[in-house]
Amino acid sequence: MNKRTETVSLPVLVGITGGLGSGKTTVCTMLEAMGCRVFEADRVARDLQLHDPEVIEGMRRMFGEDVYSSDASGKLLLDRQRIAQKVFKDPSTLKTLNELIHPKVFKAFRDAVHQAAGDGVGILLKEAAILLESGGDKGLDILVVVASDLERRIQRAVKKGMGSREEIQRRIGAQWPQEKLVEKADYVIENNGSLEELEIRVHALYHDIMNLAGSAR
Repeated sequence: MNKRTETVSLPVLVGITGGLGSGKTTVCTMLEAMGCRVFEADRVARDLQLHDPEVIEGMRRMFGEDVYSSDASGKLLLDRQRIAQKVFKDPSTLKTLNELIHPKVFKAFRDAVHQAAGDGVGILLKEAAILLESGGDKGLDILVVVASDLERRIQRAVKKGMGSREEIQRRIGAQWPQEKLVEKADYVIENNGSLEELEIRVHALYHDIMNLAGSAR
């Protein structure tokens, strides 16, 4: 397995990415069960949209005041479907949104790295849908791409309730092509079979990362 840095220290930083419906979250769940810690960049980004005043203000400027509402308890709600429909039709809006949020996600990841080092964590995974597009792969030791056939990806995303077939196809079309991600990967996990087959591949990846972590001790 290739690595992206000259020297490796603990924790080993592993980026996990892949297109919509590729199964990257499933891979991360398996690795977490094996003892890795996971930083979910997309979840952090969603949390920022609900709790960070600067991000909330920027979102209102971009999408209108009514993009937020409140439930009966006063909890802030965000119309994510409206945002998705706009950003995937307008690349400039998507770029502005990423510029608003990603610097704060990068900072949160740096904090997570320091925390993991203090806790003695050997492997920290950074899971992100647009890891490469956002520049979030900088400083990582290994980049893993989870790849899957297009039709399988569409079916998985539709089954998870992520939108209609047409909406999923548009969202996939707005992402980097899978082939481009694979070209930049240090390690590729093919996810076109059963969960059992995927777990065998994930175990092999974990073994390789552990060898790398062992060399850093």
